[in-house]
Amino acid sequence: MNQAISITMLDGVINRTIETVETSKSQIFEIAENARQEGNSLKFDLHELRQEIAKVISKVDELELSYRRARARLVLVSRNFNTYTEEDIRIAYEEANRIQVELSIYRERENNLKKRRNDLERQLRTLEETIERAEQLVTQMGVVLGYLTGDLSKVGAVLEEAKKHQLMGLQIIQAQEEERKRVAREIHDGPAQSMANVVLRSEIVDKMLRNDRILEAQMELHELKEMVRLSLADVRRIIFDLRPMALDDLGLVPTLQKYIQTYEDRTKISVDLVVFGVEQPLQSSVKAALFRLVQECLNNVEKHAGASNVQVKLEFLEEMLRLVVKDDGVGFDKEKQISKGSSFGLLGMRERSQLLEGTMELQTSPGEGTRVMFQIPVKF
Repeated sequence: MNQAISITMLDGVINRTIETVETSKSQIFEIAENARQEGNSLKFDLHELRQEIAKVISKVDELELSYRRARARLVLVSRNFNTYTEEDIRIAYEEANRIQVELSIYRERENNLKKRRNDLERQLRTLEETIERAEQLVTQMGVVLGYLTGDLSKVGAVLEEAKKHQLMGLQIIQAQEEERKRVAREIHDGPAQSMANVVLRSEIVDKMLRNDRILEAQMELHELKEMVRLSLADVRRIIFDLRPMALDDLGLVPTLQKYIQTYEDRTKISVDLVVFGVEQPLQSSVKAALFRLVQECLNNVEKHAGASNVQVKLEFLEEMLRLVVKDDGVGFDKEKQISKGSSFGLLGMRERSQLLEGTMELQTSPGEGTRVMFQIPVKF
């Protein structure tokens, strides 16, 4: 009875904590979004300001040339007062003085515009730092929520099990949050920035059309079209990384072939895909898991192995599917890596294979490359 009351009280405390963390996370996200919108507005103002500065600088250069000519004219008529009349001298003096005054005004305007530009650039840097700090806080809170929102119906058993798997759980959640952050960053730095730029350029085109600058507007629209096309390609790439639709449409092997081709083009690492047996229909979850295992292995090769060649072997057996990924890289000390606690990529792959009721075997040593083998039971 006391245990039930304790668990109920613990549930209440955890639920209130979850609500507080979620509220704080939403508020931080709102701060980041507001800062991002203000940043986009500042970028637009900065773009307009830089254009205006360029025009003022051009005008200053023009006036400086005119002033030199007017000064030369004034010197000429002053020295040759027998040739020129007093009226000529007065006109030359007034012209030189007029240009000098206008030049001073434009120089002052140039200095003021540059000061304003520098202020806007400082504000923009401050906003970008605010956004980065807010994103870090959201990621950290996501890790906390990942633990707090777990199944608490059997707290005693969960706590006991958590002692055994605490390190693995923390690392897996951290990896998930980092992956979410990576996707968010890709969207923010790619399509989101491009769309913000499209809005900015659209406003510029609108101004051009209102000023009857048709040819410039057409050129700007052509660049907009190319920008949207590149943004669409970025979105499709991000979608493919999240969940390749070709898995359901084409199957596992063609999707791996397509991914490996892109991987080779990007990394210049040669990957040989070998398939034994005939590909059989697999459950969607199994296909996705196998694809992720290959993806994770190749990512590890790219980041850590220093390899030139990789072999990916996929073997369809009776009620069993075997996947082997072998590289000719530098290898590593497996026990030392695990003891350092920096092997959550390996732990994640092992966890994924265990969810499929399969096994994972790792063979590696310094200077000897790495071989990872997965055996997954399946029913065709």
